[in-house]
Amino acid sequence: MYEVIVNKNKNSKTIILLENKIIVEKYEDSEEQSRLEGNIYLGKVQNVLSGMQAAFIDIGERKNTFIHIKDLLPKVDVKSVGEYDYAPNNDNSQNIKKLIKPGMPILVQVKKDSTNKKGARVSTHISLPGKYIVYMPNAEFITVSQKIEDKKEKQRLIDIVKNILPPKTGAIIRTSSENKDESALKEDIEKLIGQWEEIETSKDNTTIYPALLYKNNGILKKLLIDMIEKKIDRIITNEKNTHNEILDILKDINNTSIKVELLENKDLIEDNYLTSQMEKIQNRKVWLKCGGFITIDKTEALTAIDVNSGKYIGTKDLEQTVYTVNKEATKEIAKQLRLRDIGGIVVIDYIDMKLSENRRKIENLLTDELKNDRSKTQVIGFTKLNLLEMTRKHIGVNE
Repeated sequence: MYEVIVNKNKNSKTIILLENKIIVEKYEDSEEQSRLEGNIYLGKVQNVLSGMQAAFIDIGERKNTFIHIKDLLPKVDVKSVGEYDYAPNNDNSQNIKKLIKPGMPILVQVKKDSTNKKGARVSTHISLPGKYIVYMPNAEFITVSQKIEDKKEKQRLIDIVKNILPPKTGAIIRTSSENKDESALKEDIEKLIGQWEEIETSKDNTTIYPALLYKNNGILKKLLIDMIEKKIDRIITNEKNTHNEILDILKDINNTSIKVELLENKDLIEDNYLTSQMEKIQNRKVWLKCGGFITIDKTEALTAIDVNSGKYIGTKDLEQTVYTVNKEATKEIAKQLRLRDIGGIVVIDYIDMKLSENRRKIENLLTDELKNDRSKTQVIGFTKLNLLEMTRKHIGVNE
């Protein structure tokens, strides 16, 4: 049973995904730190830095955005792909000053939100997410989400999408497209093509720039799109405008069967079962059922997670005792990464295991547990120092 709670207070929204009354995802959407990721702008080139092969773009926000030359050149190859991002293998030998000049207009999409220290990161490689497809109007490749593992199904989806897409455009086929028929995929693609045509029309008719041409509905819309294949029993909110926004999103994604409740002027997080869970999310230390615990420390460069045996003393065999704590910690770590929306590089310091077989089991277990995560994750493996390295992409606002 899935429920979504959208609790609006004076300056922000708290968005919570519950599975059987347990919080599995939580996001803060602050009005003071507006989320720009996914928005498309007709920006204005400010400064071009040939030494860095980069430029600053004015999109009309408080801080100028940053673009690197690899986000200007056409895509010629794909090294890795997830649901919402992809890595082009571009030739960066050109000088950026031959491509853009100060004062010129440029169509860009925000790929990474700003932080307190840095402006947002933008790209000319546009992507428009739908229910089943991420449409890329200026790319010429089709690829399938890594979470679809059946090779025949992958090829079936590629063949269908290839026949529908306009020439010289591309797509990422999302996990939700698995086993969907051609008509569903066609409807989704045609809707995205229509959105792109509207953006191009706005660009051609815009005489004053920078200008916002397309606004992404942010975390809430992405959550509802991603959860479309898992039955959401109800959505509850406490504010009229948010209630209307939810109804518009559901209508836009052709899903009006979900029950949407409005409980105006009520704090939806005051319920005891939510308050206690919310408090635990803030804790640095997370206790395990066996008596061990993990600690989570975020730095600017990475997130460090340390596994400790705590009160657990095991039985006779030290290696088995260590493995038991590490196994339970692995399951909890996967939950906490999703719950806290931890992004970037993650380094896990497990209790040392002597047997390589046990390290392999832990690595495989973490990979399996992360399959429940909507975000793109990659388990790199254990280093020579017995630290496990992995990466995860943010879903919510970057910290």
